[in-house]
Amino acid sequence: MSDVSAELEPSPSERYAAARRRAARSRTQLAAFREQLGFELDDFQDAGCEALEAGHGVLVAAPTGAGKTVVGEFAVHLALAAGRKAFYTTPIKALSNQKYGDLVRRYGPDQVGLLTGDTTVNGDAPVVVMTTEVLRNMLYAGSAALDGLGYVVMDEVHYLADRFRGPVWEEVIIHLAPDVQLVSLSATVSNAEEFGDWLEMVRGDTSVIVSEHRPVPLGQHVLARGDLHDLYAGHVDPTAPGVNPPINPELVEALRRRERATGGPAGYGGRGRGDRGYRGRGSVPGSAVRAPFKPTPRFAVVELLDDAGLLPAIVFIFSRAGCQGAVSQCLAAGLRLTTPAQEEEIRQVVEERCATIPPEDLQVLGYWEWSEALARGLAAHHAGLLPVFKETVEELFSRGLVKVVFATETLALGINMPARSVVLEKLVKWDGSAHVDVTPGEYTQLTGRAGRRGIDTEGHAVVLDHPGLDPVALAGLASKRLYPLRSSFRPTYNMAVNLVAQVGRERAREVLETSFAQFQADRGVVGLAKQAQAHTEALDGYAEAMRCHLGDFAEYAQLRRSITEREQGLSREATRERRAAVARSFEALRAGDVVRVPTGRRAGYGVVLDPGSDAGFEGPRPTVLMTDRQVRRITVADVPGGVAKVGSVRIPRGFSGRQPAARRALAADLRDWVAENGDDHHSRGRQGGRGRPERQSTTDDAELAALRRKLRAHPCHACPDREEHARWAERWDRLRREHAALVSRIEGRTSSIARVFDRICDVLLTLGYLERSADPLGPDDPAPAGAGSDEVVVTRSGQWLRRLYAENDLLVAECLRRGVWDDLDAPGLAAAVSTVVYSARRDDREGEPRIPGGPAGKLGRALDETVRIWSELDDLEDDHTIESTGPLDLGIVEAVHRWAAGRSLDAVLKGSELAAGDFVRWCKQVIDLLDQIAQAAPTPRVRDVAHRAVVALRRGVVAYSSL
Repeated sequence: MSDVSAELEPSPSERYAAARRRAARSRTQLAAFREQLGFELDDFQDAGCEALEAGHGVLVAAPTGAGKTVVGEFAVHLALAAGRKAFYTTPIKALSNQKYGDLVRRYGPDQVGLLTGDTTVNGDAPVVVMTTEVLRNMLYAGSAALDGLGYVVMDEVHYLADRFRGPVWEEVIIHLAPDVQLVSLSATVSNAEEFGDWLEMVRGDTSVIVSEHRPVPLGQHVLARGDLHDLYAGHVDPTAPGVNPPINPELVEALRRRERATGGPAGYGGRGRGDRGYRGRGSVPGSAVRAPFKPTPRFAVVELLDDAGLLPAIVFIFSRAGCQGAVSQCLAAGLRLTTPAQEEEIRQVVEERCATIPPEDLQVLGYWEWSEALARGLAAHHAGLLPVFKETVEELFSRGLVKVVFATETLALGINMPARSVVLEKLVKWDGSAHVDVTPGEYTQLTGRAGRRGIDTEGHAVVLDHPGLDPVALAGLASKRLYPLRSSFRPTYNMAVNLVAQVGRERAREVLETSFAQFQADRGVVGLAKQAQAHTEALDGYAEAMRCHLGDFAEYAQLRRSITEREQGLSREATRERRAAVARSFEALRAGDVVRVPTGRRAGYGVVLDPGSDAGFEGPRPTVLMTDRQVRRITVADVPGGVAKVGSVRIPRGFSGRQPAARRALAADLRDWVAENGDDHHSRGRQGGRGRPERQSTTDDAELAALRRKLRAHPCHACPDREEHARWAERWDRLRREHAALVSRIEGRTSSIARVFDRICDVLLTLGYLERSADPLGPDDPAPAGAGSDEVVVTRSGQWLRRLYAENDLLVAECLRRGVWDDLDAPGLAAAVSTVVYSARRDDREGEPRIPGGPAGKLGRALDETVRIWSELDDLEDDHTIESTGPLDLGIVEAVHRWAAGRSLDAVLKGSELAAGDFVRWCKQVIDLLDQIAQAAPTPRVRDVAHRAVVALRRGVVAYSSL
């Protein structure tokens, strides 16, 4: 034993060296920072802080809730210790507000500021929390606030993958001064090393610290048939399940029992009316009537979680209406999760938070129902809630007073709301255009909030049984915790004029070549190049295999392909002629015409309600009421045989297809007409409605006949191995086309960002925001550094565009330059600007929007001109192959105009499907753009009106700020 002890005992020199290291560490800023904390740092936090103090940039990738923000807070500590500035950037205002509060509590209000676009607090402080867009705007404006900046923390940096706002992150990273140390905090991503390599390329020495360890282990469960089951088999470690982990057999059996009860996994309740395969009950001989699938009621889910000790919980429902409905269900069921003391505390917080809301607005905001749910420990959280409501929910949940929050996925990003459990109702969500599966990355983000550090020994992710649930697929989601970070960077018009103004066009191209998007594209080219080389070798082999001793088989194969292409072309031409004939049969229709659709999906009799306007290639799309009272829009594809008028019925004055009674009466008239006249017109309708020209015979085509003669005369046509050679020729041609596409992809990726920038500059040159001149502003305005006689430089109009950061920046600039908005008052300008920023959700789209003052009024004319300019720009972008922004949306013109004119919130939202929270959010975006217009408009009057519009909008619930 003594020998072993002697081996383990450090030598005097080792003890002395260790003592020196401890002494050195005790004198570091990290040691001072540790003394301020009430907990020990994890290894990855230690590593990040040490790299930062050593002067390196740092990328920290760790799971949600792991504590990576500690590294960002250490950067703030270093900045204050060195007498330099630190900027802490976040993707959303709510997170900025939360981080501002955290830092104020540590360093005091004099040391910390906040800049979020609509809120400015102590902006000259040494530590400023801001949204990333604010920092980007500072960099382009050359703000004096950047002087002395030593550290920038980019929280949630993986947000750069966001399609709409992600590019801002890359702009900031690229344009920050070289001496600024960058701290990037990210969720765990599978390509953190790749992202770190890019950061090292553009920012210099960067340490990459990755931790996949969750400080609180996460258990995976499924709630099926009223019981909570573990997802994995008993012997599987849920924190490291590995690849294809075995599923809990009890869960498998529970799902099988449910399948047997509801008709199997394919239907989960069998087919029903509205399903194409529905054939009525008993359609399969001997089949039993199965009960439809019934999900566990939401109040019962809450009770089960409460009984299992799994509250507080966040229940993710991918629908705002679903979140509100869940709260209503729980209230109707009499659920109460709070004690009398907690209820009293909740009501006090609610009253304090909402004291600024005008009493007359409480009813329209749903205040009473909302506050009653909170008092019982229940809440909804989604983007449609008023900001003060959301912040109140967040505070009460964080304090443990609210026990269950029903939330949409917007809660998954940013704000600190840890829970013991996270529940997912489904693994399918609506992405704005289709129902799509939840990805592993989204699952990781959503369930990342489960498990409160220092409170819970284990977090819990619970998925509710639902139609289509596959436990094996769920295990794949749960075990694959990493997802790749993909750049969404793309140049914009504002970015282009700012870069050209600062460094000139050529240098701007070089700057954009350093983007993460180009970095990833260039790396991808390496693999594509290897694939292209393999193609080249295979093509040589195929060419040898199809060699023919009688002649050039490649030439012969090309003749065969030409014949096939000509035959297909003739077939397409015949199809076009048939479609044109059907479209012509539509053009003759008038309202009240009775038509017979002889074939297709809409076969039967109908009366034309609206003949429809010409929809381009497809022709008119008439709206028809069928005998079954269904109103349908007929297209060429629906009636390949065309339609024919066989009679007419009178449509009553004021008829509305939306009124069931009106449809029923007109359909009855139609059925009466068919009963009296249908047989007489049957054969005539069938004859007149065919509209099918005879298909052109391929034997009549001279070009095709010449190709066939040439083929038969070719020497290789007589080769006994002709078909064998032809098979190799087909493979060669197929691979040749694949190879050409691959080469095109390689060329497209190489310098792809710079080429988009060039096309954007071409548009700006066309419109006069840039020009090819060394002296665009006059003799007293120097050209940018490096600008020669051929350099592209910014014009006076371009200088205004530099100050506009909206997604539709060029459209706004054109409207200002052309004076389209010059005659509008403050409410009118606010309403016009709303069309540029607003985009309706799928379920918020209503009918034709109402325009204050009517279409012929000042606002109506201004909106017409705005739409016309958008159309011109859309055509111009299309000509330059630039992805254009979507069409303008006039959905909140009336609401914004009313609010800016001083109307009450009730009057603004009455008759609208717009949620109060959405209205406030869109108003703040309108205010943000009006603020930019107040700086960028070329005329003093418009700048003044924009200022007045901001004041008019920033009142009541819109003006609310938690600070």
